[in-house]
Amino acid sequence: MNTLTEKDKDRIIEMAWEDRTPFEAIEFQFGLSEKEVIEFMRLNSKASSFRMWRKRMNGRSTKHQQLREKGINRFKCSMQRAISLNKIAKRG
Repeated sequence: MNTLTEKDKDRIIEMAWEDRTPFEAIEFQFGLSEKEVIEFMRLNSKASSFRMWRKRMNGRSTKHQQLREKGINRFKCSMQRAISLNKIAKRG
């Protein structure tokens, strides 16, 4: 995690917040397991933002590739707009 750029960190946070991006996609792209993503979010988010994220992600089937419906093979909703800057509150 120490070798990640600010852009990488912002993208990980963005992907972690996205409902349709599974943890496996983050692991594929950045090499962070689900447990490491949780720790990353804990260290790089404000406490209240981390609690809100954990509550939101808890039990969400779209965040786990194996729990997703068979027909879903994309990481991002086709209706989702591109986000240029991370506007999520993080520790700074």
